[in-house]
Amino acid sequence: MISDLAESDFTLDITQKGVDMRLGLDIATLAANGQVNQIIMIAGDSDFVPAAKHARRAGIDFVLDPMWAQISESVHEHIDGLWECVRREPRNLDDPLHVNNLSDPGAASPSEDEQLDL
Repeated sequence: MISDLAESDFTLDITQKGVDMRLGLDIATLAANGQVNQIIMIAGDSDFVPAAKHARRAGIDFVLDPMWAQISESVHEHIDGLWECVRREPRNLDDPLHVNNLSDPGAASPSEDEQLDL
């Protein structure tokens, strides 16, 4: 019965299905066709480096927003610039809709007096 189900009966399984490869192919295609002169990549990892190298060889300006992640010197070598779109890291744990806050029935909706920091 549904009433017998508990939170421990469920697991979240998130896997990437070739996203990095598809992005790399898109970047290579844009560079090879001369369709862009600048690419701004928003990524917290360095899986994009081969694509960035290819784009830069084709004359494309490659800029990275690392999403508050620290980047290595080797990543720095393969980008033309660093840009931070959002200066502060999000406060996900403070969000009333975060899974850790949903156990409190009143946490999901802020009161009229409460102002959301977006």
